Amino acid sequence: MSSDFEGYEQDFSVLTAEITSKISRVPRLPPDEKKQMVANVEKQLEEARELLEQMDLEVREIPPQSRGMYSNRMRSYKQEVGKLETDFKRSRIAYSDEVRNELLGDAGNSSESQRAHLLDNTERLERSSRRLEAGYQIAVETEQIGQEMLENLSHDREKIQRARERLRETDANLGKSSRILTGMLRRIIQNRILLVILGIIVVISILTAITFFVKGH
Repeated sequence: MSSDFEGYEQDFSVLTAEITSKISRVPRLPPDEKKQMVANVEKQLEEARELLEQMDLEVREIPPQSRGMYSNRMRSYKQEVGKLETDFKRSRIAYSDEVRNELLGDAGNSSESQRAHLLDNTERLERSSRRLEAGYQIAVETEQIGQEMLENLSHDREKIQRARERLRETDANLGKSSRILTGMLRRIIQNRILLVILGIIVVISILTAITFFVKGH
């Protein structure tokens, strides 16, 4: 599983490097090339988000005792994508301002306050996005803890059931042993009674024989 995660990490590193390079080039390109570059960056950002989802699924499969390191790396990657999205939004705003200035000429200079307002709104949206991402991360971690607790409870239940089965088997074996011992004790008593009876018969026979022998003389 870790090899799959590392493969995703390599793809993510290459992809984010390409996105960073293209974002820095957007403001300096001619209008037609800028439009194409913007569409390309949007597509690659979507690919980066999909990679993060795949990596997140891989992290969920990691045993809890080894998950902390990968979770920290995931938070770093998500922050990196968030920063790329912010940089891209600013680059697009700059690109839009340049196009509008080309169309309106000097009148476009009056848009500086609007641009600042848009940048402020963008930063607010980014902060909201980070808060939502943090909430999502907490929800995921809570779900993982719940799953671990359910798994532990399931294991404990299985242990209790096995202990009960062993107790039932022990009770059955004790009952069987008790019956065997009772039978053995009964046979011992019967054998002793038979020995006593045989002893009495032998003594009587000997006394009878002695009596006949004495009378005969």
